[in-house]
Amino acid sequence: AGENVYIAFIDTRYGAADAPAAVADQSRRARVVADVGAGFPDALQQRARDAAALRERGHPHEPLWLDVPVRTSQEAADHLGVAVGQIAKSVIFKRKSDQRAVLDITSGDRRVDEKKVAALTGALGRADADFVKAKTGFSIGGVAPLAHTEPPLTLIDRELLRFEVVWAAAGHPNSVFALQPAQLEALTGGAPVVDVVQAT
Repeated sequence: AGENVYIAFIDTRYGAADAPAAVADQSRRARVVADVGAGFPDALQQRARDAAALRERGHPHEPLWLDVPVRTSQEAADHLGVAVGQIAKSVIFKRKSDQRAVLDITSGDRRVDEKKVAALTGALGRADADFVKAKTGFSIGGVAPLAHTEPPLTLIDRELLRFEVVWAAAGHPNSVFALQPAQLEALTGGAPVVDVVQAT
């Protein structure tokens, strides 16, 4: 089985109480674009769906628009000038028994251990781009942790708790939003925090 990796961003310089400062600083480091253009209607819909879901849940931070797409942990780390471990990635598998999407939200310096995941979810298979789009409603590179077309079975890597402020993909490879790791549980409908990565 293979991995499809989508990303979120983490900044460890701020404590939980300083999330607004992290958002402000990120907006200076990554240019915010208010109008991403009419040439990408599908991408705009994906991003708008995520933003609407965040507002419905009372999340305090609107998505930001980066000036370049970042589709891997390394690209995100290079663009942001941070360590790869400061990038949170989402790894999607396909559960063989019922074709349900399994979403693992994992720290960028860790690799998902498929056996550990399968022990919690059942046997897994490869999730290709068509499967990801059909099940989540998002395209590869911008899968958000919420507002999926079909709710995935979500697992949160406990390694994310090493950090205080997290930047999650917001429906498009250029779009991210800020949150604290504990908020992932609420935004994903109570997904468990578990050990799903290979030993280092």
